[in-house]
Amino acid sequence: MSHNVDNLAGEIMAELKAYSDELTEAVKDECNKVADECLEEVKSNSPVKTGKYKSGWRKTVLYEDEGGIRICIRNAKYPGLTHLLENGHAKVNGGRTAAIPHIRPAEQHAAEKLEERIKVRLK
Repeated sequence: MSHNVDNLAGEIMAELKAYSDELTEAVKDECNKVADECLEEVKSNSPVKTGKYKSGWRKTVLYEDEGGIRICIRNAKYPGLTHLLENGHAKVNGGRTAAIPHIRPAEQHAAEKLEERIKVRLK
């Protein structure tokens, strides 16, 4: 009798593991898709003077294992310029430059999209 119970417990654990793996892959897939869309949104809303800053945006997978993924969108050509353009900064001869928010709106849209897409995939 206990042999059947042991088999049942093992089968339940195997099914839960398979379900967990399936969900993890679905979340990773959605993270990659949303990161690509976020990258395009940041690029399209970036300020353009020469075009070098706008063309410097990259998506990098920082970390991935069987349980999760971490993706970074960054400007590879001018990383120090992102904060100055996003928030504005003081000018040399006084005054301030206007802020050009292009990163935070894309980040917020990406967070909303990811949440909605994960909800859809989990149903």
